Amino acid sequence: MYQKFCDKMAYKCEIIEEQKGEEAGIKSVTMYIQGLYAYGYLKCEKGVHRLVRISPFDSNKRRHTSFASVLVTPEYNKDINININEQDLKIDVYHSSGAGGQSVNTSNSAVRITHLPTKIVVTCQNERSQLKNKEQAMKMLKNKLYELELEKVNNELTNLKGTIDNINFGSQIRSYVLEPYKLVKDNRSNYETSNVSKVLDGDIMPIIESILKIKE
Repeated sequence: MYQKFCDKMAYKCEIIEEQKGEEAGIKSVTMYIQGLYAYGYLKCEKGVHRLVRISPFDSNKRRHTSFASVLVTPEYNKDINININEQDLKIDVYHSSGAGGQSVNTSNSAVRITHLPTKIVVTCQNERSQLKNKEQAMKMLKNKLYELELEKVNNELTNLKGTIDNINFGSQIRSYVLEPYKLVKDNRSNYETSNVSKVLDGDIMPIIESILKIKE
């Protein structure tokens, strides 16, 4: 369904990972989708989907109910650019500590940098040159700010993923019923259509639009 949706939208769709089911079907699949507003549309598909049909693998032709959990996450730019404003820095210089004797550095070569917005403090006194100590301290500060940005991204990603309900009866966001009648119903917007085949062939934009409208 999602591959056919991508075809209709002229999206690029690539299967990154796929695990076949033990007996039949697909156990899990990861798709990489690129296109205009791809995440904005497909985030509406996050949740549990319920399918009711006559199982082709049941010799008695009984009706079966299956569930699938869909998770949609955006792609982040891996290159996090750390820009440091000099006005956000408090730079202190002081005597480097040493073991005494000739190894004592009597000049103010040690550097302590405080990043005021985040209160991150880095110090360096390894070099005899104040300039080199400052350069090393700035590298350390950038690394710490980079780690802080990564943590923010991970937290945002966790919030975007949200929590997926348990895959069972009553937890679905949408049902696709092929037997004993034909109906697709989205439980969030109450959108309904009896043209199940058209939906399974990727025509899900009307459902997505109905969801986006209630979120406005």
